[in-house]
Amino acid sequence: MEHPYVRLARDAIRHYLTTGRLLDVSGLPGDRPAQGVFVSLHEPAPPGAEEGPLRGCIGSVGGTQPTLFGEIARQAVNAAVSDPRFRPLTLDEVDDLDVTVYLLGEPEPIRSLDELDPKRYGVIVEATDGRRGLLLPDLPGVDDPKLQVAIASQKAGITPGEPVRLYRFDAEIVK
Repeated sequence: MEHPYVRLARDAIRHYLTTGRLLDVSGLPGDRPAQGVFVSLHEPAPPGAEEGPLRGCIGSVGGTQPTLFGEIARQAVNAAVSDPRFRPLTLDEVDDLDVTVYLLGEPEPIRSLDELDPKRYGVIVEATDGRRGLLLPDLPGVDDPKLQVAIASQKAGITPGEPVRLYRFDAEIVK
């Protein structure tokens, strides 16, 4: 059975693709104040692979909506139709996707790579001019903090050796 957060994300995408409007989540029981949320969408995993090809992934480090359910719905739609790396999803793709919802903890500054564990923590890399890159925790193939920081830096257009501030965050990962 699908986790309620994953079901909400999928329902929000389906609703948006059908109506062009965000799903109204007001009044749903169990909602709470918003927090950082990322929604990751993958095609089904081929045999022997841990996960399928990425189809969209967008989120926020801090809540942009008043409630958690609103944040999940908004980021799910963003991942489905606004990730610039991919064409927008179509309605017939929604049910076949693997959906993962990441509930982010508060970022905390760190001083060195020794304070990172890519299986446990995501990382935010920030250049002095404000460019920021984020990499979620527990991604297949990302087992080394140096690689984790390099990928997050590349996403932000930060060149190797450029001075950066590092932050780590934990996340509840819901599939």
